[in-house]
Parts: sequence; C-alpha cells; structure tokens
Amino acid sequence: MLSPALVLSLLVGVFWSAASVLVRGSAGGRLPLVIVVAALGAWAGDSVAARLAIDPIRVGEYHLIAGSLGAWVGIGFVSLVAILGPAGRSTS
Repeated sequence: MLSPALVLSLLVGVFWSAASVLVRGSAGGRLPLVIVVAALGAWAGDSVAARLAIDPIRVGEYHLIAGSLGAWVGIGFVSLVAILGPAGRSTS
C-alpha cells in the first residue's frame, strides 16, 4: 500500500513542475525527469521536516512547505544540470 506522504509528494512534485513549466515556457524535453526529481525532492523535504519537527503548515502529517522547498530544490538541480551539461550532439 502506498503511504500518504508518497502520494502527496507526487502531487506536490507535479504541481510545482507544472508551475515551473508555466513560468519558463517549456521544459525542453526534460519534463518527466523534472517531475520525478521534484516528487523525490518533495518526499525528502517532508522527511527532513518530520525529523526536525518543523513546518507550521501541514496537511495531516505531510509537511507542505518543506515538501514544496524540496521540490524546488529538485527542479533547480535539473535545470542547473541542463544548463551546465553538454549542448547536444552535432549531426555533421
């Protein structure tokens, strides 16, 4: 059975990924990776907040602010790697 934290992390990750694409205009073919990393970041953020007993806004036992921050860290990481990574293969 899936834990509620995992399901809520998926929802938070998809929401912030969609907001990121709305702001930036596109994900450049990386959207599935952005969603997965954002969901994992949200899950990690929730776990850290639960361990440290912080975050005033919660949905049940899910730490919403920390999960959102974790999702944004994941989105930022994917964007940074995409910028710093190779530009692509040349077809010449």
